[in-house]
Amino acid sequence: MLIQERLQLILKMHSLSPSAFADQIGVQRSNVSHVISGRNKPSLDFLEKIINTFPRVNAHWLITGEMPKLIQDEQKENVKLGAEDKESSVNSETEVRSSKEIVKIVEFYADETFKSYLPS
Repeated sequence: MLIQERLQLILKMHSLSPSAFADQIGVQRSNVSHVISGRNKPSLDFLEKIINTFPRVNAHWLITGEMPKLIQDEQKENVKLGAEDKESSVNSETEVRSSKEIVKIVEFYADETFKSYLPS
């Protein structure tokens, strides 16, 4: 996945236009436009502003397009935990769900596409 595609994904996930995104991270709108079009590569300052403004964006993923091994291992552990302790985790998940509101669900696929779901 190219940096342009990762940037577009961040825009889509946060429902931002390129100009709103530029305003939010504090760069010129033309900078965002040039990176999205592939004309320019993003500077370190540009990437830092994205990471500081959107702390949930993984810096390693943003820069390389790869998920860090640590995160991949955590995901595998969560799958194992879910299979082994499904009953005990269901109760705690229900408690967490009741106190939190789901805003958006995003599914990422191996072919680098994704689907976004909003609660109705």
